[in-house]
Amino acid sequence: MSKQFNKVSAAGIIIALGIIYGDIGTSPLYVFSEIINGKVIDDLLIIGGLSCIIWTLTLQTTVKYVILTLQADNKGEGGIFSLYTLVRRQKKWLVLPAMIGGAALLADGMITPPITVTAAVEGLDNLPLLHGIELKTIIIIVLAILSVLFFMQQFGTNSIGKLFGPVMILWFAMLAVLGFAHITDDLEILKAFNPYFAIKLLTQYPKGFLLLGAVFLCTTGAEALYSDLGHCGRANIRYSWVFVKSALILNYLGQGSYLLHNFKGTVFATKELLENKLFMAEHPTAVIMSNPFYGLMPDWFLTIGIVIATIAAIIASQALISGSFTLISEAIRLNLWPRMKINYPSEAKGQLYIPGINTLLFIGCSAVVLYFQTSGAMGAAYGLAITLCMLATTILMANYMVSRRVNQYLIYLFLLVFLIIEISFLIANLNKFTHGGYVALVVAGLLFGIMYIWYRARKIKNRYVEFVRVDEYVPKLEELSNDTTVPKYATHLVYLTSADNPKEIEHKIMYSILSGKPKRADIYWFVHVDTLDEPYTNEYSVTHIIPNDIIRVEFRLGFRIAPRINLMFKKVVEDLVLNREVNITSRYESQQRNNMVGDFQFIVLEKFLSQDNELPFFEKLIMKGYFWIKELSLSEERGFGLEQSNVAVEKFPLIVAPVGKLKMKRVFHNEEEGY
Repeated sequence: MSKQFNKVSAAGIIIALGIIYGDIGTSPLYVFSEIINGKVIDDLLIIGGLSCIIWTLTLQTTVKYVILTLQADNKGEGGIFSLYTLVRRQKKWLVLPAMIGGAALLADGMITPPITVTAAVEGLDNLPLLHGIELKTIIIIVLAILSVLFFMQQFGTNSIGKLFGPVMILWFAMLAVLGFAHITDDLEILKAFNPYFAIKLLTQYPKGFLLLGAVFLCTTGAEALYSDLGHCGRANIRYSWVFVKSALILNYLGQGSYLLHNFKGTVFATKELLENKLFMAEHPTAVIMSNPFYGLMPDWFLTIGIVIATIAAIIASQALISGSFTLISEAIRLNLWPRMKINYPSEAKGQLYIPGINTLLFIGCSAVVLYFQTSGAMGAAYGLAITLCMLATTILMANYMVSRRVNQYLIYLFLLVFLIIEISFLIANLNKFTHGGYVALVVAGLLFGIMYIWYRARKIKNRYVEFVRVDEYVPKLEELSNDTTVPKYATHLVYLTSADNPKEIEHKIMYSILSGKPKRADIYWFVHVDTLDEPYTNEYSVTHIIPNDIIRVEFRLGFRIAPRINLMFKKVVEDLVLNREVNITSRYESQQRNNMVGDFQFIVLEKFLSQDNELPFFEKLIMKGYFWIKELSLSEERGFGLEQSNVAVEKFPLIVAPVGKLKMKRVFHNEEEGY
């Protein structure tokens, strides 16, 4: 473990504040609005709700993530897929919670930007000049902000990211000051530190347990603390969290005190609720929702506060978008997601851009804004999917603790406490299903379906892969290489192989070289890419099966390293030439005299599903889904970063379940044909 990883620095804390706290840091914009929506403001609702917030931030965020889960780092990297790589060798089924968690996080990425930006922009209604601003205008502004945000992704966020830290420091300082200034409005609010009031709210308030669905929104960004572990370091996250949590709790206290002092007995409701006849019959004096967050601001500060809130919301969205890119790149390397084009806007570590995911998120975010329109409506749908991610992290974390031989009673305690908390949140959030929560679940379900099909199809295909001993084919390869009667296919012929054992090779590769129209070459190269459980390993080894005739190159790459095989292979060849381990000069006499380098030809073997298969119905669906997704995804050669000009694609049938004995009867047209 690097000492730098556990070292605290002012720069590290500023970076941590800018990168990882956007989601959880902007929650004061909408949490209290969700708690009070449609309810009579009284002591139990406000003090009990605030007590739930304080203890959720303490148990779920501080204890589970900041203290415990940050311990589970993979060479300094965090996130649900990093955690999965630490435990995947223990039990095969652990891939399921990893896929569920990854899909839920990605689905969350389609709701967090809309709700944070919309909640910030809705503050314009508090300005005297813009009071009564039309909903249509707010939607247009939100869509414009999101459009610019997603458009800017292609240029990278390295330079912009340096500004995030100072802006978020200003944001959290503003939260703390605004909250602290209003605590004295009603000092009864300090009772919220006593968990008794949280329990009383959940057990005695009408449908109090369901309020956990709104309370949960205060901790939705907790997963980002772990996902960005590698960018910030454990120590910087822990120290910066002290400041962040203090600012959040001060602001929540201020909002609660402000509500008790000014609006006790009032019923606030969203526009949707006010249009509900049954609700209005029960609460005839209900008024349109007034966001208590903006109520804390003095009139002269409103414009400044709205601007800062909007910038903080954009930063929160940016952090989630960048996290989605990292998440998908890891899933691709772990063979849990189809290959996609990945760009690298800068040389900064972890800086990447996936156009396909950027487009998917933009369409998803825009659809959420147009469908729900207000932050209140979005809040009704928000949080359901992310509870599944937190449950998945709990399961994986428990298995990590087992691998580290933690006392079993402590593991059981960990599971008991956090499964109770998270299942309670899940049950409360299920109440949101009919109010829009189904949107997040449907999206997460579709994303999980893609991951599952891609993973399961690979398992089915592995039944078909037949490996043979390389040494059995060496004489045939040498004979072909020296057979001048066969036209030369290429000077250097390069195949990508999935054989982990250097003494083995796929039978289909040997069939491609030797059968039908043989492929004669001077040197045969077999390239294997091994994806490791470590994040940033980047090394290779070379095996000279027959010196200067048959060579195997093995790349050992971390799951966060892009397999740019074309560039990597060139570097390997340069090193081998420099060490005089191989002669790449063309063996054509005319070119040999001029020391011309021979040509390199890559062969990519592409599978298609043969009709000669008898698969069970479910597996047939999986394979059909796999090849349909494969048609839409990046090709093998582009996925491995190979240049198009020197790549040939060969298609071969994939027969995973050969048809059994084929019964046919011969018929004779006349007696002379009979025997």
